[in-house]
Amino acid sequence: MTLSCAHNHLMSDDEFHLLRDCIYAHCGIYFDQESKYILEKRLSSRLTDLNLSSFYDYYHFIKYNRNKEHELTDIMDVLTTNETYFFRESIQLKAFSDEVIPELIKRKIARGNRTLRIWSAGCSTGEEPYTIAMLLSTMPELIGWKIEIIGTDISNKVLSQARRGVYGKSSFRATNENDLRRFFVAQDDGYKVNDSIRALVTISHLNLFDSHRLALLGKVDLVFCRNVIIYFDQAAKKRVIESFHSALYDGGFLLLGHSESLMNISTQFTLRHFKNDMIYQKPDRLSVGGGL
Repeated sequence: MTLSCAHNHLMSDDEFHLLRDCIYAHCGIYFDQESKYILEKRLSSRLTDLNLSSFYDYYHFIKYNRNKEHELTDIMDVLTTNETYFFRESIQLKAFSDEVIPELIKRKIARGNRTLRIWSAGCSTGEEPYTIAMLLSTMPELIGWKIEIIGTDISNKVLSQARRGVYGKSSFRATNENDLRRFFVAQDDGYKVNDSIRALVTISHLNLFDSHRLALLGKVDLVFCRNVIIYFDQAAKKRVIESFHSALYDGGFLLLGHSESLMNISTQFTLRHFKNDMIYQKPDRLSVGGGL
C-alpha cells in the first residue's frame, strides 16, 4: 500500500485538521501538516463528484450523511495506491519457506495439528496472499494439511482485482518463467492465478481499526503486514500491532516490510535472527514444543 492524485479546491488549515482527524479515527492513516496538499489534491475529486463547494461541506458529509460509511470506504481507494508484485522481498520469503514454515510444521505435528492459517494484512491487489499460497503449495510436507490464507485490505477497489486474480506485466517483475507456467493461465487481458492456488486464499474487506471484525478473524499462525504501518502514527501503530499480537497463536510469527520495525512500538515480540532474515515472533509461553 502506498499513499496515492485530481482538480483543485483549496483546503483551509481548519478543514485539513477536521478531515485528517476524521480519516485517522476511521482507519489510522495519518496525514501530518506537510501532507495537507496531498489530502487537498486527492479529495478534490470527491467534492466534484458529490457536487460540494467546500472541504467543510465534505467533512460534514463524511460525519453526518447516511452514506458516510460508504464514502469513508470509497475514499480509501483515493488515499492509497497499491504498489506490489509477486514474490516481493525474496530474502524474507526464503526465510519464510526454508526456516519459519518448517519450524511451524514441526511444532504443529508434535501437537497433532495439521492446519495452517496465515493472514496477509493490507494485501492490496492480492499478489502477496497468492505468493504465500504458491510457496506453500510446493512443500511436500504440507500435503494433506488444511491451509487457509486470508488476504484483507481496506480498499474495495484493490480487493475486486485480488478476487479476479488476473494480473499484467508489472506484477511479474520478480516471477520466473517456471512459476509463471506453473501457477498461472494466460488470458487475453493478462495471466490468471490458477484454481488450485485460488482455493487456498480468501479475500475480505477489513479495516485494521475495526476491532469487532478483527475479533471475527480468529487465531492465525503467521501475519504478513508489509509496508502498511508506515502510514500510521505511533498510537495507531501500537493499536494495530496489539491486534496482530492478539490474533497470533503463541509462537506465531509477524513479518513486516524491510523498512519497518517494532522499535518503540511494542516489546511483546521477540526478534528472531534466522539464517536468511530477522523475523518477529510472539513468545511461546509453553516454550519448547508449546503454543500453536
